[in-house]
Amino acid sequence: CSDVDFSNVTHIYSNSRAFVALKKDLGQAVCWGDSDHGGDCSDVDFSNLTDIYSNEFAFVALKKDLGRAVCWGTSQYGGNCSGIDFSNVSDVYSNFGAFVAFKKVLGQAVCWGNSDYMGDCSNVDFSSVTDIYSNSAGFFFLKKGLGKAFCMGNDRGGGHCSRVSFLGSSLSSQSNSIVPTSTISTSGEFTSVASISATWGAAACIAAALTTTWPRSG
Repeated sequence: CSDVDFSNVTHIYSNSRAFVALKKDLGQAVCWGDSDHGGDCSDVDFSNLTDIYSNEFAFVALKKDLGRAVCWGTSQYGGNCSGIDFSNVSDVYSNFGAFVAFKKVLGQAVCWGNSDYMGDCSNVDFSSVTDIYSNSAGFFFLKKGLGKAFCMGNDRGGGHCSRVSFLGSSLSSQSNSIVPTSTISTSGEFTSVASISATWGAAACIAAALTTTWPRSG
């Protein structure tokens, strides 16, 4: 990065093979690294942005106040978000190859990226979701007020949590049929959940003094 001008830089962001140095007060940024992973942002407009998010292959610059965003990197893994409606987005979440832009107040979300990692959630009901967690392969959606949750994404890395027992609670084995075939969703009772943790290939739900995990094998 010897040729990079770091004057007025306020934040640094990264993914697996690229960096972004943001000059937020100026509405500018400089990028370096693998161009396929977002190392070239010379055509990106950074004015009025509020936050930057990343996954392994791409970046998202969210302009929350304007209800817009710009993405760059590998298009099939989230580097292309043209046509996505970012109005009312509160937060953006990511895993290895996809993004979820959550509209918490509306109980809605928009997703993009690789379908194996939940790059398509057009038919998913996000109403009452309070918290979203992710690891490299999947997403975990907690409906804290209802004591329910569901998982989506690559089922070899935590996106499949059907038949998982959370402190002996009744967990439905019926998958949500409207979810894309590459993802699996389940509903269950999570009334004692205290926190959620995730690793590269597994996720854990911590309730009271006990822990339940659902690893790569599902």
